[in-house]
Amino acid sequence: MKLFTQASSLNMNRFNILSRAAVCGAALVLLATVAAAQSRQVPAPNQSQPILIHSAIVHTVSGDTIRDGYVLFNDGVIQDLGTGRPAGRLPRNVREIDATALHVYPGLIAARTDLGLTEVGAVDVTQDSNEFGRIRPEVRAAVAVNPDSDLIPVARANGILLGAVFPQGGLVSGRCSIMRMDGWTWEQMAIEAEAGLSINWPRTEPVNAWWMETSEEQQRKEIEEDLENVERFFDEAEAYVAAKDNDDELETDLRMEAMRDVVSGAKPIFVNASSAGQIESAVAWANRRGYRIVLVGGSGADSVAPLLAEHNVPVIITGLHRLPGRRHYPPSQPFTLPAKLHEAGVQFCIASGAGAAHERNLNHNVATAAAYGLPKIEALRAVTQYPADILGVGDDYGTIDTGKSATLIITTGDPLEITTDTLIAFIDGREIDLGSRHKALYQKYQEKYRQLGLIEAE
Repeated sequence: MKLFTQASSLNMNRFNILSRAAVCGAALVLLATVAAAQSRQVPAPNQSQPILIHSAIVHTVSGDTIRDGYVLFNDGVIQDLGTGRPAGRLPRNVREIDATALHVYPGLIAARTDLGLTEVGAVDVTQDSNEFGRIRPEVRAAVAVNPDSDLIPVARANGILLGAVFPQGGLVSGRCSIMRMDGWTWEQMAIEAEAGLSINWPRTEPVNAWWMETSEEQQRKEIEEDLENVERFFDEAEAYVAAKDNDDELETDLRMEAMRDVVSGAKPIFVNASSAGQIESAVAWANRRGYRIVLVGGSGADSVAPLLAEHNVPVIITGLHRLPGRRHYPPSQPFTLPAKLHEAGVQFCIASGAGAAHERNLNHNVATAAAYGLPKIEALRAVTQYPADILGVGDDYGTIDTGKSATLIITTGDPLEITTDTLIAFIDGREIDLGSRHKALYQKYQEKYRQLGLIEAE
């Protein structure tokens, strides 16, 4: 018995040691995972000298394409552009970039993304896109953006230089932020930290599917409750703003202060809605209350396109590489959606609809739209000029024009083509490091195969 007890005690000690080792091992794996999410790219310094890109094919997007063109910029702002070389004397210490046979485009814009908020899907501590609570207008996506995310350089290497970062979850998710894809801190990255309020519009019809465990009656009850909660919250916000404007001594409510620009119409409401019923409900609500909304998602927007055009409701299409939204839709419905909105006169832009790790594929979503009827120039504008206009930064970004930000890319060809490489990029005139974890791993394994004699040395 004594031996049995001693043996049991010894086994228990071994179990405790192994358990502690397992916990420590898991902690080390977690720390390694988090550490791996620290980009090695160094943010760019401010532009220190004038830069002239010449002998290029300049795609202004807003106007004609300039062959044998040049772009001159300084202090992050485009000073001049045209054919040949600038007239008159160039600025002192100008840096010239010979872009013969290369193309210059505006930097691409991810119109709806969670870059910087999400790193590794399986590791909770690397996800910061969803806060607690169902109504949280005080949340700002910008302050949670991780400037050292390893996924930002991956997207940037494919020409994506700006992004609208959206909080997620709940009924009122918080405020989205328009960010530069480079910077030491979120403050340095932010173009507009409070670009508008993101809300998730309640479903308007119950789901009848094999996986839905909630009864149709219960679903209808929940839908009604959610619609009432949205209505009540906006009533409270309007009442607070009106009362605060008339009484400076009224106690400040930070949650309601976050609603001030929205209820006044100064900032838009980004309404996440997909089905035709959701869209019609949201548009009717916005018209009744006098709000300015932008539709996000919009997989069923083609079926209500006349309504959207009539009320000037822009649409951020969240991805084309997906299944159709309804069983009776043809397989090509997601691909033809942009062309149908364009034909109906609806203002729109295209987002990737993918997680942060796949934001790099934004270009190829747009290429699919071009392959299915959207004019090529409209496809390009759907990731440059149009998202800038819809997000409210079109005066500074989205096209190559004098007086606008020098946020542009130099490429080997059309950025919508998968074979095109982005060679040089500038954000506000700052030259950006286009290295990434993907490129580093590619080079590593190229070297492996060279050393093993499986490929020839270049």
